[in-house]
Amino acid sequence: MSPTVGAAVATACTALLLVGLLIGERRHAARVRYATKPLASLGFVLVPIFGGALAPGRDVALWIEAGLVFGAIGDVLLLSSATAAFAGGLGAFLVGHVAYVIAFAIQVPPGRWIEGPMPAVILPIAALAVAVVRWLWPHLGSLRGPVLAYVGVICTMMIGAVACALSKAAPADATTRSLEVAGAALFFASDLSVARDRFVAEGFVNRAWGLPAYYAGQLLLAWSTLPP
Repeated sequence: MSPTVGAAVATACTALLLVGLLIGERRHAARVRYATKPLASLGFVLVPIFGGALAPGRDVALWIEAGLVFGAIGDVLLLSSATAAFAGGLGAFLVGHVAYVIAFAIQVPPGRWIEGPMPAVILPIAALAVAVVRWLWPHLGSLRGPVLAYVGVICTMMIGAVACALSKAAPADATTRSLEVAGAALFFASDLSVARDRFVAEGFVNRAWGLPAYYAGQLLLAWSTLPP
């Protein structure tokens, strides 16, 4: 089986398991959720492995794979509704975003993230972050500190992805850069559904669009690691 076919099989498995996960969420079937979610997340972790992306010297791919692994750990922790499990999941995702930030920083040094058209990108992202924090603040309670840290890191991740996409100095090809920024944007969007479900208004509607956005984002980031 060729690397591309292997990565495609892992992607297809994640997509099928996502359908099962959504059915489990809709029916409040805990067993279905516990069976499908970890396996769906394992699929995006396996994409770089099956795709032959983790060869020695491919530091960007290794850091993105680290981010995918911590994302999968966070997914398992978020299966529980307990506050401690949510905090642990938040921490796992935060570490995953830091890994993505490092991957983007390897491609384009952070000092160059404010060059060219980037201020026009950073300002809307910062404004969105402030709006999200203001929206969530009355509902956060003891999680205000962790959520603030998380928002800061995911915004940095998004800025890094856009910087890589726009920089002429980025070593990756155009397709890879497009996958990175699209994956980061979808991940960013999916976190809004998690925040709304956890802190504002719980309901299947949050997961109905948030889970597809999340898994699509992780899969795009995973595919960005594959050699051209």
